Amino acid sequence: MPNIISLILLVALAAFMVWIGWRALQVRSRVLRWSGVGLAAVLTILVSSVSALTATGLVKQHARSAPIPDVKVELTPEWVARGKAVTDSFCSGCHKAELTGGGNLAEDLPINIGSFVAANLTPAGPLKRWSDGEIFRAIRNGVDASGGWLTIMSFTNASRLSDDDTFAVIAYLRSLPAAGAPTPDRLDRFNLVGLAMLGAGMLPDAKPVTAARIAAPPRGPTAKYGEYLLSYQDCRECHGKDLSGGVPGQLPPLGPDLGIVAQWTCDEFITTMRSGVDPNGHQIGEKMPWRPIGRMDNDKLAAVYQYLTQTRHP
Repeated sequence: MPNIISLILLVALAAFMVWIGWRALQVRSRVLRWSGVGLAAVLTILVSSVSALTATGLVKQHARSAPIPDVKVELTPEWVARGKAVTDSFCSGCHKAELTGGGNLAEDLPINIGSFVAANLTPAGPLKRWSDGEIFRAIRNGVDASGGWLTIMSFTNASRLSDDDTFAVIAYLRSLPAAGAPTPDRLDRFNLVGLAMLGAGMLPDAKPVTAARIAAPPRGPTAKYGEYLLSYQDCRECHGKDLSGGVPGQLPPLGPDLGIVAQWTCDEFITTMRSGVDPNGHQIGEKMPWRPIGRMDNDKLAAVYQYLTQTRHP
């Protein structure tokens, strides 16, 4: 609602600028008349452009939709354990280790585009009222139970989790006790700048909505499995599509070329992901989610190492 009011005010301001320009035409002094008309025209174009981009952003904000799949997950010990492993190493990066959420996920961005709250994923949060299919849709397609766009979620690669890993995550979330404080039902709120940037296409593209089945390769310390792990981890968002380093001007933080990993042994890579300190004694910054990644077991980290050192494809 505040953004709609702001849009109405922008349109009104554009209309006011047109009126000012018309009034300027009534001035007797030629210099003042055309100066006033010129200034009013520039301001009208500027405000009208911002209004149009904001209106486009509002449309885009409400345009995403996806069907709810018919899913009912079994809470077996195997599914719960598998889901915990995925959640600890991936979901906890945004939703905290305890999965209690909170905070603004966009606070590390160079521009303030709004407030995007990570949901409390325990039964203290909204998921206790969601069906398994609604949780699956949120992970796979970034759409919440009410049909709203989970913006930051859709920017991540969570949609590339395999069906089975997604089922396992749901099973694990269902097994948790309630903890932490409730989070708002409406998690994502663009401000006016964010809506204008969205309308102008200046924000990352949301991952496409998909109903395709996704299967993971056999688990093990192999490059093939490492490729799958990196397909849903968001390394490429910071380190570039081919992992050779981020590009200046990108919205996420700039990550270095991961080719450096080839200079390390597998044990050194695993130690780096667990400690946050590389073999050269360099402390990895907190913007890099090395803590959740380091919660992977040795086989998974070895798989990532094999992929990074043997082959790197966009």
